[in-house]
Amino acid sequence: MSSQQQQRQLHLGLFLFGTGYHPAGWRLPEGRTDGAYDPHFLKEIAQKLEQAKFDFFFLGDRLATSADMQFLFPSQMNRLEPFTMLSYLAAVTEKIGLIGTVNTTYAEPYNIARMTASLDHLSGGRASWNVVTGSDTRAAQNFSREKHWDNAKRYDYAEEFIDVISGLWDTWEDDALPRDKESGVFADGSKVHELNHSGEHFSVAGPLNVARPIQGQLPLITAGTSPRSQLLAAKYSDMVFTGTNVKEVAQAFYKEVKSKLREFGRADSDLKVLPGLVPIVGRTDEEARAKYNELNSLVVTDYDLKPLSDKLGIDLTGIDLNAPLPDLSSSEVALHWAELAKKANGREDITLRDLFYFFTVTVRGHLLVVGSPERIADLIEEWFVDEAADGFNVCPPYMPGGLDLFLELVVPELQRRDIFRTEYEGSTFRDHLGLGRPGNRFELQLKG
Repeated sequence: MSSQQQQRQLHLGLFLFGTGYHPAGWRLPEGRTDGAYDPHFLKEIAQKLEQAKFDFFFLGDRLATSADMQFLFPSQMNRLEPFTMLSYLAAVTEKIGLIGTVNTTYAEPYNIARMTASLDHLSGGRASWNVVTGSDTRAAQNFSREKHWDNAKRYDYAEEFIDVISGLWDTWEDDALPRDKESGVFADGSKVHELNHSGEHFSVAGPLNVARPIQGQLPLITAGTSPRSQLLAAKYSDMVFTGTNVKEVAQAFYKEVKSKLREFGRADSDLKVLPGLVPIVGRTDEEARAKYNELNSLVVTDYDLKPLSDKLGIDLTGIDLNAPLPDLSSSEVALHWAELAKKANGREDITLRDLFYFFTVTVRGHLLVVGSPERIADLIEEWFVDEAADGFNVCPPYMPGGLDLFLELVVPELQRRDIFRTEYEGSTFRDHLGLGRPGNRFELQLKG
């Protein structure tokens, strides 16, 4: 490993799926079915992550649901509101970062600025927010709208939303509240600023009615690989979540999004790229594959092959699920997915059913790896060293066992390889990411 690579710090976080990422994780005898709602369980998970020195605990969110989601996304069908849960977890942890998702399309920046700043104070500087613009058209009907906005409008709205929030956080300078009993000065009015934002979507006077966050500016998380999402990440983000199971695609995205940082006067180290990782861990490869097969055997499905056919560009309908794979040579995509499925199963002679199960688990694009701690650590190190990732957003396939095995077996292996921390170097989430505390824009303007 080069000296430059040795200086890089691998980042790991948990993407919480209360019943596990695998759609059948909840059906395992040892799998939790109520993890998303049990406060004691959630506390134990967060504390385990902190003991393992994880960077963050991340909660996604959706603003629409359906009972049909139980067949592919049971963990996302219903769950607690992110910032309510994170406020609870802030009280039972001390170091780990806490990321909550905000759908800017259906929110107001002043309210979100208050929520996020409040969580940062309650957690001692460990709060962060994940910005999404939404992809579920049904959400509009839950917010008195007839339709979901188009991509361009959602991103325009999100950019102004971010600008307003970051400005509101700075409306109080760090020493704006002397609370001097002798002089009777509680607040120094010269250090409290109106925002007076007037834009295309928002008119916000300010100041915020919460003191400046402990971190100054909370780390901002975005996701996606589209050109517009890349620009959003390059301009604003401190971390970007991605989903790909192709190392070369990950490397290309990593290089491209980092190159865009310079357009905004930022350095490569200012943005961390974290793909999703679904690790099915066993003490041996055979044990891991047995668990993978057990999980697949519990999937509730009607074996609709149309989505897989559409993905691969080959019509698979009508083919016997237990038959060997048909000729896939007409599609490079199909050959790639078949190769990944063979690796997951640990054999070449897989069936169409095996490919179907692999697709069912990885349809959202995250990287699935099945094997021993050494095999999983090899993949993590390879992607990290070869600049396909700065770390991973870990999605355990079932809970809590899928996470426990990763923490017990894989994390120590990464630490032995000297690519993951053995202790926190600071107390805030910005510290974990290697980011300095930014100055207050109003104070800097006055000095400038």
